[in-house]
Amino acid sequence: MKHTVKILALLIAIGLSGCASTKDLDMTRSQVEKANATAEMALQTANEAKATANDAKAIAEDAKATSATTESKLDQMFKKAMYK
Repeated sequence: MKHTVKILALLIAIGLSGCASTKDLDMTRSQVEKANATAEMALQTANEAKATANDAKAIAEDAKATSATTESKLDQMFKKAMYK
């Protein structure tokens, strides 16, 4: 009988705390889901920014190469004009 009363008291305590814990757990789960959604949006935005930066870098490298080619051609033209 003592053993049954102890088990019953333990089950009641677990049941009562389980209700409060379930509500807290649901709130926590909701907050985690919101945080994950925010993190996913941030990651997507960061990936888009990285892609844009890579595009800008490629354009800048192309412009630098074009500038170097143009500088070389101008230098050759100047040298040719000086020798005439």
